Amino acid sequence: MSVVARFEIRYTQFLDPHGKAQKELPEFAANADQMARMYRFMRLTRVFDQRCINLQRTGQVGTIASSRGHEAAQIGVAAVMQPEDVMAPSYREHGAAIWRGVRMSQLLAVWGGDERGHNWDGPRHDFPYCVPIATQCLHAAGAALALKMRGQASCAVAFCGDGATSEGAFYEALNAAGAMQLPVVFLVTNNRYAISMPVEGQTAAGTLAQKAIAAGIPGEQVDGNDVVAVRHRCEQALRKARSGGGPSLLEALSYRLSDHTTADDATRYRPDAEVEAARLREPLRRARRLMEERFGWTEEQEQALTEELEAEVEAEVEAYLSAPKPQIEEIFEHQFGNMPPMLAAQREIARKYPAPGHG
Repeated sequence: MSVVARFEIRYTQFLDPHGKAQKELPEFAANADQMARMYRFMRLTRVFDQRCINLQRTGQVGTIASSRGHEAAQIGVAAVMQPEDVMAPSYREHGAAIWRGVRMSQLLAVWGGDERGHNWDGPRHDFPYCVPIATQCLHAAGAALALKMRGQASCAVAFCGDGATSEGAFYEALNAAGAMQLPVVFLVTNNRYAISMPVEGQTAAGTLAQKAIAAGIPGEQVDGNDVVAVRHRCEQALRKARSGGGPSLLEALSYRLSDHTTADDATRYRPDAEVEAARLREPLRRARRLMEERFGWTEEQEQALTEELEAEVEAEVEAYLSAPKPQIEEIFEHQFGNMPPMLAAQREIARKYPAPGHG
């Protein structure tokens, strides 16, 4: 029996689990301004995430999907996207959305049940948050097809988690992207758990990156807690896609430091020791160590940044809480060109009730 094909999955890491550089860093990592901006947005994402959870616990927003531990995998990608590129997020990409220009008050509106929040700032062609698992991968493939047909030198980026790679929509998107050589990058954040299901229970594949092989797409792993590695490999994948080189899949190995959502209790299925070990190699610790060693980042700068970000987040929270409330009958609008009599009657009933508040 002869061998007709061989494949390999490569892995990229620049910073060790403590944030110390293991080898020569890419050129952008020597730019203090670029690194400081990425670090700022990573810290902003963490501060905003904690404030979201506090708001949910006090009934001022609905269920929140935390992004704690995913900051490098989000900011590293967003930092190399161009405004003309198209982002197709899942429901956890707070950092990428904020980098792209979405206001935090708009994200809070989304989680507060106000669909007007999805009329957000930033590129108008970016997709809204997607709660159905993996369908955003199809959206990204479709957007990439449109970009290719128009001859635009842009690409689409689909964010998804390890659980999404067990869905049919994921494979359909990969197959379409490979068959048509679409300008799209699939960023799979492998945080080890699809709610309570560990990745080992989802698949017998040794990596999630190798799932790209059957679609004729290059797949690779990157340390998802290493913002330098994520940015470096994503920049290359996006450049390739924009220049007609076709799609790529990057599996960012990370860990979800929070519950799956605020409706979850991860202590029921994750050992405490595993979570504590993950905290020691999480992305913010590693990025700060890099900032300290390479650019002389001080405790005073860290404290000043924290205070600045907390004030910024609080201003956005106040903007959300003080925004005019939607009227309850608005849920009936924009559904039909000519509203059916049954819905029209229900709308009249709804008008008798007060508008919902924030809690």
